[in-house]
Amino acid sequence: MQSKIIPRRDLDFLLYEWLNVESLNQRPRFADHNRETFNAALDTCEQIATDLFATHNKKNDQNEPHFDGETVHIIPEVKTALKAFCEAGLMAAGQDFDVGGMQLPCVVEKAGFAYFKGANVGTSSYPFLTIGNANTLLKCGTPEQIETFVKPMLDGRFFGTMCLSEPQAGSSLSDIVTRAEPQEDGSYRLTGNKMWISAGEHELAENIVHLVLAKVPDENGKLIPGVKGISLFIVPKKLVNSDGSLGERNDVVLAGLNHKMGYRGTTNCLLNFGEGKFKPQGKAGAIGYLVGTLHRGMANMFHMMNEARIGVGLGAVMLGYTGYLHALDYARNRPQGRAPLNKDPVAPQIPIIQHTDVKRMLLAQKTYVEGGLALNLFCARLVDEERTGTTPEARIHAAQMLEILTPIAKSWPSQWCLEANNLAIQVHGGYGYTREYNVEQFYRDNRLNPIHEGTHGIQGLDLLGRKVVMHDGAALEALGEVMHKTLTRATHHPELLDYTKSLARVLQRLATTTQKLHGCGDTNKTLANASLYLEVFGHAVVAWIWLEQALLCLGKEHHHDADFYAGKLQACKYFFHWELPRVHPQLDLLSNIDVTTYEMQDAWF
Repeated sequence: MQSKIIPRRDLDFLLYEWLNVESLNQRPRFADHNRETFNAALDTCEQIATDLFATHNKKNDQNEPHFDGETVHIIPEVKTALKAFCEAGLMAAGQDFDVGGMQLPCVVEKAGFAYFKGANVGTSSYPFLTIGNANTLLKCGTPEQIETFVKPMLDGRFFGTMCLSEPQAGSSLSDIVTRAEPQEDGSYRLTGNKMWISAGEHELAENIVHLVLAKVPDENGKLIPGVKGISLFIVPKKLVNSDGSLGERNDVVLAGLNHKMGYRGTTNCLLNFGEGKFKPQGKAGAIGYLVGTLHRGMANMFHMMNEARIGVGLGAVMLGYTGYLHALDYARNRPQGRAPLNKDPVAPQIPIIQHTDVKRMLLAQKTYVEGGLALNLFCARLVDEERTGTTPEARIHAAQMLEILTPIAKSWPSQWCLEANNLAIQVHGGYGYTREYNVEQFYRDNRLNPIHEGTHGIQGLDLLGRKVVMHDGAALEALGEVMHKTLTRATHHPELLDYTKSLARVLQRLATTTQKLHGCGDTNKTLANASLYLEVFGHAVVAWIWLEQALLCLGKEHHHDADFYAGKLQACKYFFHWELPRVHPQLDLLSNIDVTTYEMQDAWF
C-alpha cells in the first residue's frame, strides 16, 4: 500500500533523477556513502515515522500538553517516538563523524526528515528545533560549549529551543528588552520574558538548551537600541557541571502554555527568565553563556533562523502532501454521482476521482506539493554545494542562490500547500471538516506556517528590500542564469516550447518590474508591494522547477513506470496553464507601483 505520508517514488525521482545526489559520493565528505546507505537512512525514517509518529498524530492533537502549575504533561507516545528517533542516530544524521554523526548530505537528511514532518508535525518539532540549535552552536560556539551542550543534544539527551520574540516586541526583534548582566566569572545573568517558544518546557529530555537573544547594558546601565545591541546566549534549563553531569535548576520558569489552533502536540510557551523562583548559585537571574562575540546575536541566530525558515517550508509541504494523499485515496474509493451525460438513475455510481472538478482539485494539490517538495530539496542540495562544492565559484554561487530562495522556500509552500489542504477538505466534501477525518487537522496545523519564522510580509520585505539588490543584484543574477539555462535546454523540445515562452515572458516582466520598483525613488512605496512581489516571484520559481521536472519525463511513454512520468508532465501542464498565468495581472499591479494600501489611513477603516 502506498504511503500516505510521502510516495517513495517521488523522493527517488527528485533525489536520484533530478538532483543527482549520487554524485555527492565523489566528494571527500560523503565518500563513505552510496545510494544503498542513502536508501537505508530513508527506509529507517519512513519506518519510524510510519510506526511511531503517524500513529499518535491525532491523539497528540486531541490531547494537547497541559500544565498543572509545576509540570507539563504530554502523552507518553511522544517520548516513545522521540526515543526511537534518537536511538536511530537521526538527531545527528547530517553531522560529522567526529561528533557521532552519519555525515549524510543535507539533501538526504532533509528528505528523511520530511517523513516525520508529514507523519506528525507536533512531535517532530522537538528534534527539528534541537537540530537547528545544535547546528548553530557548531558554527558559532566554543569547543567547550560544543562538548557541554551540543554533543548531548546530538545524543538525544538534551533538547533545544530558540528564544527570540517577546510579548511587547513580536517580530520586531530590535525592541526586545531581555537583559544580560555580565558576571565576574564570565557568565551572564538574564532577566526578561520570551513568548511563543516552541518546545520550551517538557520532560522529554534530561535538559533543555535555550538559545536566547538578549541585550547587555552599556556602561550607564542602559540597553543599546536596535538590533546592534543584541547578543546570543546559551541558557540551559538545568546547569551542567564540569564533568557533564546535571547541576541545579536554572532560573527559567514556564509562565504558561499558549493554546494554538494547530501544532497542538508541541508545547508553546511563555518563559520567564530571572524571576527568582529558582536561585542558581544562591541568587536570582538565569545563568547564560555568550555565544560568539558580543552584539553579534542576530548574525549568529540567523544561522538557526534561516535553517528554520527552510524547515518551516518543508513542514508546510509535507502537511500539504499528506493531505493530498489522503484526498487522493478518498477520491479513488468514494462512489458518488454519475458522469454528466449518464442520466440512468440505476446505473452504478462512479468514484469521485472520475469527476472533472475533483480531478482539478487533486491536480492543483499535486502541483503545489510536488513543486514545493522539489523546491525545498533543491535548497537542501544548495546547502551541500555551498559546503562541499568543488570550486570556490561553485560554493559562492550556491550561497547566493540559497540567499535569494530562502524566503521563497519558506513562504511559497506556506501559502500554496495550505491551499492544498483546503482543497483536500473540499475533496472530502462534508466529511472533510469533521474531526473523524484527518484532513481538517492538517489544515489547522498548516495554517500556522504562514506565521512561523516570519510572516509573508516579513519574507516579502526580505526578498524585495534586501535579497534582490544585495551585492548589486548578484543573487538575483545567479538565479536568473540557472533558470535561463533550463529555458535553453527546453527550447530543444517542441512539447515544452509553449511553456518555455510563457516562463521567459514572466521572467522578463519580473526583471523589468524589479527595476521599476527599486527605481521609483520612494522606499515606502517600493516595499508596500513586497508581499505581492513575493507571491509572483515564488510562482515563477516553481514554474521553473516544474519545467526542470518535465525535461526529465519526456520520452518515457514506454517506460515501466510510464504513469508516474505522465503524471509529472500533466502536473507541469496544469501549472503552466492554470497557475503561471495568474502572475500577469499581479505584475501589472506591481509595475504601476500601486499605493492603495500604503495611502490607507487608520481613521478610514
